[in-house]
Amino acid sequence: MTKLGAVEIKAFLPAKDFELSKQFYEDLGFDKKSDSGGVAYFSCGNCSFLLQEYYEKGLAENLMMHLLVKDVYTWHEHVTQTAVADKYDARVSEVAEQPWGMLDFVVFDPSGVLWRIAQNI
Repeated sequence: MTKLGAVEIKAFLPAKDFELSKQFYEDLGFDKKSDSGGVAYFSCGNCSFLLQEYYEKGLAENLMMHLLVKDVYTWHEHVTQTAVADKYDARVSEVAEQPWGMLDFVVFDPSGVLWRIAQNI
């Protein structure tokens, strides 16, 4: 199947409060590239996702995103300094070493989507 080729894959994330979630992701460190028709496109480097003006509690609370970064401590410091936990009532963990060979921390967005921000060890 190598003949098919692929360019990119993006997940659609639900937003309980679309405006609040857009601001959360900008504060988290993503760039908003477009925003129209109830869908906002966010990216950071070569990583991207689509935020949709749609919310289903079961989907949001069972969705997990994994962001692999070069320096997990720099990301954690940024998240702490921007105070997203307080500003958005979001849960943010400390950095921890995982048995699968990564350092990571978790962030829950305002809709309940879990992000694991990780660095390979």
